[in-house]
Order: sequence, then structure tokens, then C-alpha cells
Amino acid sequence: MTREGPLLNLSNFSVLSVLDLHSNQLEGELPVLPPFATYLDFSKNNFNSAIPASIGDSLAVAYFFSLSSNKFHGSIPLSLCTARFLQVLNLSNNTLNGTIPQCLIEMSKNLGVLDVRRNKLSGTISDIFPGICGLQTLNLNGNLLEGVVPRSLANCINLVVFDIGNNHIKDAFPCYLMNISKLHVLILRSNKFYGSIDCGRTSVNWPMLQIVDLASNKFTGQLQIKSFSTKAMLNDEDKVQPVLNHIQFEVLKFSQFYYQDAITVTSKGQDLDLVKILNIFTSTDISCNKLEGPIPEEIGELKSLYILNLSHNAFTNSIPPSLGNLSHLESLDLSSNRLTGAIPMQLADGLTFLSVLNLSFNQLVGQIPQIKQFATFLENSYEGNKGLCGFPLNVECKYDEPRLLPPTFEETQAKSWIWTDWNYVSAELGFIFSFWVVVGPIMYWKRWRIRYYRHVDDILIKIFPQLNL
Repeated sequence: MTREGPLLNLSNFSVLSVLDLHSNQLEGELPVLPPFATYLDFSKNNFNSAIPASIGDSLAVAYFFSLSSNKFHGSIPLSLCTARFLQVLNLSNNTLNGTIPQCLIEMSKNLGVLDVRRNKLSGTISDIFPGICGLQTLNLNGNLLEGVVPRSLANCINLVVFDIGNNHIKDAFPCYLMNISKLHVLILRSNKFYGSIDCGRTSVNWPMLQIVDLASNKFTGQLQIKSFSTKAMLNDEDKVQPVLNHIQFEVLKFSQFYYQDAITVTSKGQDLDLVKILNIFTSTDISCNKLEGPIPEEIGELKSLYILNLSHNAFTNSIPPSLGNLSHLESLDLSSNRLTGAIPMQLADGLTFLSVLNLSFNQLVGQIPQIKQFATFLENSYEGNKGLCGFPLNVECKYDEPRLLPPTFEETQAKSWIWTDWNYVSAELGFIFSFWVVVGPIMYWKRWRIRYYRHVDDILIKIFPQLNL
């Protein structure tokens, strides 16, 4: 049932423990809360006021508090820091301004979720994360934050989701977070990050990393795919069947309450809100940077990828045929680079689940493959490549023969051996056979020799009668 209008005073409900009023049409100011409530969810309503300055006094025993997706404005009250049992604090999707209170950062010793995304918070992130940090989710996306990523965040070794996208952070790639082995989601999108994304290691300590979004920054240098060759991306789902789960935070052990992590990813050219993040969903978006050099061949080892976006960089050389190994890929965007050569037939043959393809504005040449999924893409997938021809472009190819997959090394060697047999061995056998059939009897059989010369004489006389004289 949907409840409309202002909410009555709840302070008289002294024995009320769980209060879940999310997804209604409640409005006005937030009422006085029940004094002993432990679970409070007011998300997805129309509350339009400042958060009461003394709100913390009503959260003395609360472990879950959500005001998400309302119209709350003003600053974050410092009294929230007195809620010492709080494990989940969700203030996302409002119009809160001011800075993030330092005491909230200090609370991360016990706080498991701090979600303040999509507000108007400014200033810097205090570098005071405690040595024993319990944060599992830190979502600061869509604010006006500046400065750098705090080095003390490395203390939060249980961090699963770190989303600082769409701010004004100016920093190098946070290699100091490499030891957070439980990290699943890393989003640095639309900031002012710069420099290389190679941390100078042969391997990384992010075995669970499944969503990487570094788009719209100023990263430079060559792409070292080893930085993201994680277990989650390397697993081949055809061989390994993972248990399907969502990324979530369990509010109190053995309780029935969970906080579902939510993020925004760019998929198939559109922003997609993932309210529930499946543990098998993998995505890598490094678009709109200044990366250069070839696309590494090793990228074909990331067989669990669903989304790959390397567009709007300065990648050169040809498209690696190994991309055809990404059999689960649904979206591939390599547009606006400097890629050359033909479109590998391995892509058309191997990417059977591909629903979005963008190879536009490169320097590709040759005929567009016309097999499987590649026969379904429109002209805008290939525009801006003057050397491409064939459907769906209005440019005819000089040679209309269908291109076949290039042979493997083993096939090439086998065919080469067969070709040698027929062209050399058979020629020698033919010569020997002809010699013994024709020349042999003449040399070693007297009767055959006499008949042969007599037959030759008869033919010459018929041709030249004068020889009979």
C-alpha cells in the first residue's frame, strides 16, 4: 500500500524495532523517530527538508538508516556520528551540500556502508580512515569532491565497492589500493586522474575485480592488461560454473536484512543503473583517455568479459584476432582510435553474443565480414573508415569473394607438406614411370626395339614418300 502526505510523529512507538516505509509518497519533514528502532528505511519518498540536526539522538541503537532518493537538502548533520552502532548509512540521491564530516570517516571502523552518491557534496575526503576499517562499500559518485584519493583508504582491506566517479578528483592511479584483495568494483570515471595505469607489477592483488571504469580521465601510456587480468575476468564460464550471487552487505550477521549495492555503468552507449550487481557481470571501460600503442594481444584471455570499451584513445596497429576469444562479449567499442588493417574474421566467428559493435572512425581497410552477428550491424558501426567496403556501407569491394578464416599454423604446415608431395614427389614418380614404359623396352627388349623402329619408319615414309626411294 502506498502512503501519501506527511508522516505522523513516531516517537510514541517506543517498542518499534523495524520501520520500513520505502517507496511511498511521504512528504514534508522527517518525523521524530522511534527511540529504539534498529532498522529505519525512508528511501524513495518525497521528503523535502533538511535532515534534523539532532537526528543522531534517535539512532542510539540503529544499525541501518536510509534516506535515499528523497529531496533532502542542507548539510549532513554531525550528530549522525553519535550513532555508534550504525552499519549502513545511505543518504544517496538527494541535494545535500557542504563537506563530508570527518567524524563519518572515523566511524568507518564499524561502518560497513557509506553511500552519499548523487548529491552536491564538496571539499576533500579526509585522510583519516582508521587502521581497522570495516568499510565494504564507499560510494561517493556524482558529487563535487576535489583533492586526491586518501592514502589511508588502503586500511579498508574489506572494501568491495569503491565508486568515486563523476567528481573533480585530481590524482594518479591509486596503486596503493592494490592490496585490497576483496575489491569487486573500481569506478574512477569522469575525474582528472592522470599518468599510467600500470603499477609496475607482473600481477595484481585484485583477484575478485569484475567492474573497472576508468573512462573520461587523462590516463596516458600503453595499456597493460595484466593490471586487470583478474580471476573474475579470466574464468571461462563454459568450464567454471560460479554460484550466482549479488554483491551485498549483510546487516548484522545471521540477520534477514541486506544492503544491495547499486552502481551506474555505461553499457551499449547508455547509462545503466545496476541495482543488483551479479558476481558474474564483468565490464572494462577505459574510454576517453590518452592511451596509445597497440591493443595488447593478451586481452583475449579475459574470457568472462561482457562489456569492453576502449574508444576515444590513440590505439594503433591492427585489431588483435584474440578478441575473438571473448565469447561472452555483448558490447565492443573500439571507435575513435587509429586502428589499421582489416577486421579480423576471428571476431565475426567468435563473438556470437555481440549485440553492440562500434569500430567507427579508425583507419580500417578491406571487406566487412558477413557472417554470424556481423551481418546484423548497421552502417554507423563502421563509418569513418575510408578503406572499408561491403554491406552495410555503400562501397563495393573489388573482390566479392567471401573471406575465409586464415589458416592456423598447424593447418598451414599440413597443407604445405601436401603441396610438396603432389608437386615434387608425383613429378619424380611420373618421370620414372615414363622412362620404364617407353624407353626401357626399347633398350632392353630386342623384338620390341625392331618393331618400334619399323613402326617409326612406316610413319616417316607416309609423311615423307621420298624417303622410300
